[in-house]
Amino acid sequence: MMDEPASIPWRRGVLWLLFLGPLFFISYGYANALAARWDAAGQVGCFYFEWEKGIPFWPWSIVPYWSIDLLYGLSFLCCRNARETDSLGLRLLSVQVISIACFLFFPLRFAFLRPSPEGVFGALFTLLASFDQPYNQAPSLHIGLLVIVWKQFSTLDVSPRLHAFIHGWALLIGVSVLTTWQHHFIDVPTGLAVGLFCLWLWPDEGASPLLKRAVDAGHWKLAAYYLAGAALSLAAALAPRQPGVPAFLLGWLALALTLVACNYLRAGAAGFQKSERQNTGRRTLASACLFAPYTLAAWINSRCWTRKNPRPDQIADGVWLGRLPTAREFAQSGCAALLDLTAELPAPARVPYYRNLPCLDLTRPSAAFLLEAARTIEALREKGAVLVACALGFSRSAAAVAVWLRLTGRAASMREAVALLAARRPRMALNAAWLELLDGTERLISGGRHDERK
Repeated sequence: MMDEPASIPWRRGVLWLLFLGPLFFISYGYANALAARWDAAGQVGCFYFEWEKGIPFWPWSIVPYWSIDLLYGLSFLCCRNARETDSLGLRLLSVQVISIACFLFFPLRFAFLRPSPEGVFGALFTLLASFDQPYNQAPSLHIGLLVIVWKQFSTLDVSPRLHAFIHGWALLIGVSVLTTWQHHFIDVPTGLAVGLFCLWLWPDEGASPLLKRAVDAGHWKLAAYYLAGAALSLAAALAPRQPGVPAFLLGWLALALTLVACNYLRAGAAGFQKSERQNTGRRTLASACLFAPYTLAAWINSRCWTRKNPRPDQIADGVWLGRLPTAREFAQSGCAALLDLTAELPAPARVPYYRNLPCLDLTRPSAAFLLEAARTIEALREKGAVLVACALGFSRSAAAVAVWLRLTGRAASMREAVALLAARRPRMALNAAWLELLDGTERLISGGRHDERK
């Protein structure tokens, strides 16, 4: 018999809406009222660019603007199980809480006097003005909610044309916050950031990155470096007379570095959210967007360090060691499988046999992690030649290959394995701390073999 399709958990969705709806109107109205009081006292400012005065006012765009309210409720019908429903509810709640907090701590007012349209569109603007005022600007709650709702609708199993319509209508809603003269430009990227952050905070797979500290987290010194970089980037972004685009990019970098620090402190390698479902090594949408400045810097850094040695080196019996390749480089390598030990870089596409065991950059994993990596290498060898890679191919991946050499008896000792690696890939970087870790892994291997003999 065929399995019956899972029923939509609509009752759970209704409960979420009964909670989120009143909370929205109460909190949003409260922030609006406070901002109006502060504005009367001259304590609320405006932030806009001169070019925004050229943005046209399109009365008809109030229709897509209003449509977010309908889509907000219908988004719960896109959920296929209780987990999806709760994730959607938590994302919407988080967007609202973060945005309202920003409205209270950094109140802003829309600077332009909006025209008064007539007819049906005018009636919709009048209805909007009955509970909305020209406050609650950055980040745009409208945009933040749109990110969450659009993501939920995009998961529907529908035709390509309907998918195109979903994306097009979402884009129209995003544009409408400007063409209805409800928001200034700065509200849009900040709203996007909040929405993407909440997608990252409540991922489709696994637990929230910030709820429980990962076993590979707790790297305080490295986190401090990234937080210092974030603080410098934010200070530069907020510097007086900073042009708009550079300020936006610096703010984006500050956010990315802050999240990287969170990964080193709490979330661990899982905080970079490489795909687990199909083990493709591709990032989630939220992770790809939020970490983009850091990812670009990490990729450039890997290419600079390996520019004189871009190709992988064959170590033994079809096992190669090198930097994380592009899709073209992997195709040229002749390997069939890739073991990717990076957390910070997305994997190349079109890899026949791919495995990812993510390890935070500039950190040393546990002996058990290296042993798992060695066993994975041996398992992948059944598919053909294996490329073992990290950002540079100098430390994380080199240590994994060293353990594989020792585990499979291709080296009589761990130091012999390291010597073999040094001969085949001279630029590897296994310092005293790495050698100490490898010695501990060798004891783990020897203990396991002793237990097996017993």
